Amino acid sequence: MDGLTISQVAIRSNVHIETIRYYERRGLISKPPRSESGYRMFSHEAVEDIQFIKRAQEIGFTLEEIRELLTIYRNEDYFPTHKMLQLALAKVEEVGKKISQLEQFKAVLESVTIRPTFMLPSSKSQCPIMKRCLEGDVEA
Repeated sequence: MDGLTISQVAIRSNVHIETIRYYERRGLISKPPRSESGYRMFSHEAVEDIQFIKRAQEIGFTLEEIRELLTIYRNEDYFPTHKMLQLALAKVEEVGKKISQLEQFKAVLESVTIRPTFMLPSSKSQCPIMKRCLEGDVEA
């Protein structure tokens, strides 16, 4: 039986073996056939799929979104332009919200770091970082 063992796929994909098992459980990569000795024998396409998954994660897609992207990627005769546009618009909105949240968090951190040491909060209840973690939205 021709193919790659899980260790070989892990090395070529630059991921841990557990990542491959997780992707297999989540249905992102196909369950490979087993050799006579019981080893899973992955196709070379599994390496490409895992690299695709990792790159898509790096740019911010969730595993559910990646599942959809993989379906499109694997089907050469299928490219739903409208669906890709809707996905892109949704991600733009999501990224905008994350940027806003990060800017608010940055302001909280800066409110602590720009103060001279003698003006820093003397208790946990006065600390903007602790307040944010405990209460949620706290003005900087």
